[in-house]
Amino acid sequence: MICGLILAAGEGRRFGPGSKLLAELDGRPLLERAIAAQCSVPELERIVVVLGAHAEELLEQVDFKRAEPVVCEHWREGQAVSLRRGLDELPGAEKVIVTLGDQPLITPEAVARFLREPSGARAVYNGRPGHPVVLGPEHVRALMSLTGDHGARDLLRGGPEIELAGLGDLARDVDTPEDLEAIRNEARAVL
Repeated sequence: MICGLILAAGEGRRFGPGSKLLAELDGRPLLERAIAAQCSVPELERIVVVLGAHAEELLEQVDFKRAEPVVCEHWREGQAVSLRRGLDELPGAEKVIVTLGDQPLITPEAVARFLREPSGARAVYNGRPGHPVVLGPEHVRALMSLTGDHGARDLLRGGPEIELAGLGDLARDVDTPEDLEAIRNEARAVL
């Protein structure tokens, strides 16, 4: 079973008040774009979206399509607990393809590229690590003891790196209103 996992539990303080995941890009909340990218890959048998901060508003305002939202009550403890919460929902997965809710430029093509990659593979953009990443059972077991604000980066170090720079800067995340405006300006320039 190949599954998808979208991490979207953080507070996003640098963005300001409210949830950055509800900020609109092309008339859709940022989180919806991340969900749509994974939901457009039919080979992903299950997709879990981990929510934490602003969970109530996100549940009310976001179209999760076929993805299953779960709430991480202890999201303040850091990314590790959110990652574990999502992985708990995917027992028996042979592969879990992980993306982030605040990366609205990730495409279905980028996600699908990782269906055939081995466990431990991660995207790089001009040599800079990013998402998607592929976790296998061995990574899931190791991550179950992870704590704090750490993800799988250390576990994936030395694994296969898949260069995706040719697809554009998909790894850009939205941390501030300026980040979002830069992405909007680039989209307007293309039109």
